[in-house]
Amino acid sequence: MSIEAADESPAAQARLLDADKIRRFAEGKHADQSPIRRFVAKNRPAIGSFVVLVVMISAFLSGNVEVFSSWNIYRAVLIGLPVVMFVVVPLVFVVTVGEIDLSFPATIGMTGWVFALVVQAGFDPLVGFVAAIATGLFLGLCVGWLVVYANLSSLIATLGMNFMLRGLIQIRTEGKSIALPGLQDSLAFKIFAAQYLGIPASVFWVLLFVLFCAVLYNRHRFGLRVHVVGDNPDAAQQMGIDVRWVRLQTFAFVGFGAALAGVFAVFINYTWWPTSGDSYLLPGLASVFVGGTAPWGGIGTVIGSAIGALTVSFIQTGVVGVGLSGFYVQFFYGLIIILSLLGHRWNQIRYR
Repeated sequence: MSIEAADESPAAQARLLDADKIRRFAEGKHADQSPIRRFVAKNRPAIGSFVVLVVMISAFLSGNVEVFSSWNIYRAVLIGLPVVMFVVVPLVFVVTVGEIDLSFPATIGMTGWVFALVVQAGFDPLVGFVAAIATGLFLGLCVGWLVVYANLSSLIATLGMNFMLRGLIQIRTEGKSIALPGLQDSLAFKIFAAQYLGIPASVFWVLLFVLFCAVLYNRHRFGLRVHVVGDNPDAAQQMGIDVRWVRLQTFAFVGFGAALAGVFAVFINYTWWPTSGDSYLLPGLASVFVGGTAPWGGIGTVIGSAIGALTVSFIQTGVVGVGLSGFYVQFFYGLIIILSLLGHRWNQIRYR
């Protein structure tokens, strides 16, 4: 039998097919050419987060059909959801780069305070919005400098910054809040926080923010550098990437997101509170990991973490809506976090 004939045999063709599958696997592609299979393989963490959300809502719905068939309970969740999501999405960048930022609750409070002071002084809320953003970026850069250039542990440095900023707020305000009753009549409120068709405008703004961050994370060179630095900083340095600058930018981005969260938190009640932001530490961190972002760096998902924020935000409302005591909230927080992490651990390979 000739060599040509042997190559055309079924066994040879099977070997060639297997070799093609191996080549596609090495290139990070699914062996199946089906677009649906490739989409599922590429977005498994986000899909897993969505499944957790659907299962949780279904459980709540079965517990109290009347309450969870009404739009009002979902609207209640949507009012506070943007505040969480504005800070969760930037946290994905920091965690992917291999760091953590625990200072964002105090940054939310500080930027909201700046916004409230500017508006109280008689300036347009849009001016206060810009001042809050500038403050958030500055604080993010300060935190990043401590971690990146002073070589402090991000866990300890950001936690210390959180306590220091919160203490500064309490010292200066003596625990007093700032009410802004005229805020709801301003142009800024109508643009960013008024309700249209029963949906807060802040929901549309945070959706645009999530889409922008998803493109930045998955399609832009900055997102690519974040992935490379988080996966292997030494290799990134050899590739010509300024590792320190990339890490600093991620902390500044968290400051930017926290500033947005701080301003929108004031828009909700027309009041700034000295404790503003404190209650978002656990939900914010939980949302990142429930969404499928790996805690060891290099891997993350913006869409998945946004879905995780919706899941975590729904827990408290869902528990009370079912008729359980508020004491069950923390239990369900922990349960959802552990089950989600177990699911993501099974669903994806741990690369590091």
